[in-house]
Parts: sequence; C-alpha cells; structure tokens
Amino acid sequence: MKIINAGYEILTQISENGKEELQHIEKIGRVCYKSEERITEDGKSAKEFVKRVIDRGHEAMIEHSSLSVKFIVDRGVSHELVRHRIASFAQESTRYCNYSKDRFDNGVTFIRPVFFAEGTFQYSDWLMAMGEAEKTYLELLKEGATPQEARSVLPNSTKTEITITANYREWRNFFKLRTEKAAHPQMREVTIPLLAELKQKLPVVFDDIEAEV
Repeated sequence: MKIINAGYEILTQISENGKEELQHIEKIGRVCYKSEERITEDGKSAKEFVKRVIDRGHEAMIEHSSLSVKFIVDRGVSHELVRHRIASFAQESTRYCNYSKDRFDNGVTFIRPVFFAEGTFQYSDWLMAMGEAEKTYLELLKEGATPQEARSVLPNSTKTEITITANYREWRNFFKLRTEKAAHPQMREVTIPLLAELKQKLPVVFDDIEAEV
C-alpha cells in the first residue's frame, strides 16, 4: 500500500508571461471590431485587449485558448471534477488497471486526506480501513475476479489521475467554484496552488480571481 499527497501537473506548454497565448486571443478577438491595426508585436496591446474583454464580460473571446491539467487526486474529488461539462476528460480506469501488477508496485495507492493529521486516531482509523480495502481487493484478484469486479471494494480515497482540457473561460468558472470556502478541502488542496501558478504564467486571464481563505 502506498500513501501519497494530492497534486497536479500543467501539461500545456505556456509561453513566457503568457505572451503568445494573449496574442492569440487578441488576434481572434479583434476580428469582432476590425481593429487588427492596433496589434503591437511587443504583446502590450494583447495584454490590454484581453483585460478589457474580461472586464466587460466578453469572455467568449478567451474560449479560443485552452489548457490541459493532470490532477492526481482521490476518486471522490475526481467525481466532482467531471461535473464541469464544458471540458474533455481522460481518467485512469479501475476497470482495466490491475493494481496487483508490478507496474503498480503490486498494490493500491491512496491519497492522504488533508483533513486528518498523521498521528491522530482519525488518521489511524483511515489508514486501517485503506489497508483492509487493499487486502480484500488483492484477495479478490487472486480468487479470479477481474479488475472491474475487484474494484467494487475500493474506497473514495483510491488515487486516480485525471486530465482535464478546457478553454480559459471554463477554467475561470472552475476556479471561482472550486477555490471558494464551500469547496471540498481536498479540492481546494490542488486548485488553490494551481490558480496561484496560473496567475504567474497567464497574467490577465486569471488575475481577478481570488481564492477564499
């Protein structure tokens, strides 16, 4: 059994300070106004244009750029992620992945719950439950069950990897919902640092979104 922390990986290559991405949006957006002559090569006009369309609520323009992010979370969190309908998903499948194999280190990986501190009774109880789940899962496989049958005993804490591709407008909506206080703690565990990183890599697009503390 392996216990790991939740995490994420940005899969889309982003240019320095998001210059090329902003210029792409500007080039498309200026078609609406036929103001292509205002485009500057240094990227300043792109930054101003994108900020202006976002401030005015004209976010259809930022749908022309997209971002792919891989989340390493538990299956409970993944069930919330796929509720964002205007996106494409690719998720690790417990139907086909056989965790008794060497490439999975012959066991199940679980996501450490951020709300149970190690050394507490709650964490100990959780750890015991994960051990029992893995033991039963592996026994079912030995008895001839298929991975899709044996997975029925795996809990929400089972680690999964899910890649999401969505346009910038949907990502903005995603962060507004998934970084607020009411969001699940394990969701906020990955979305708050992701938002902070994207604010640095794609200024203007996410600058006005603040995670609740």
